[in-house]
Amino acid sequence: MTLIKMQGKLPRKISVAVSGGVDSMVVLDFLRRNHHVQVLHYNHSTGHSDEAEAFVTRYCSDKGISFLKDKCKVTAPLGRSRECFWREQRYKFFDKHNNYPLVMAHTLDDCVENWIFTSLNGASRIIPYRRNHVVRPFRKTRKRDLELWAHMNNVPYVTDPSNNDISFRRNYIRHKLMPHALEVNPGLFKMISKIVRQDD
Repeated sequence: MTLIKMQGKLPRKISVAVSGGVDSMVVLDFLRRNHHVQVLHYNHSTGHSDEAEAFVTRYCSDKGISFLKDKCKVTAPLGRSRECFWREQRYKFFDKHNNYPLVMAHTLDDCVENWIFTSLNGASRIIPYRRNHVVRPFRKTRKRDLELWAHMNNVPYVTDPSNNDISFRRNYIRHKLMPHALEVNPGLFKMISKIVRQDD
């Protein structure tokens, strides 16, 4: 059984955005078996960020993986969504390093959650496969399959405690809305998967 499903073809040399969490660590482990990888890590200057940076730095050093990092040095302006602000800062860093395609570890779960979020804001959309040099080839893979890969292959990762903080909209959708959405439509993942496959 193939746990990890990929879309598109990747060149030999790629960059991988790695936070230290299970999704990005599994994607790194999966891709470095057949690709020459460079890791990009962005420290958001939150309570967990330094621990995650130290973990990713140590892992890349131990594995001999090329590693580039940066750290957010400003705080989100009053009234701005911290999630949106951090995303902007993160992509500014990513856009500076566009010599190779940059692989992000977005999963089918992320696509479903994003579809729910954007639908509630009036314009439903799926996380796109490509944004400039950024690609998301794992949109057909469920998060649970990445977690299983981590277990089967002893892939280390760190867990950000803020993932359970429902004051962040992403977490509120994941922990509060998703169970109700799946109760209303148990086939939600299949529905979004069909839309994702249109990029094949």
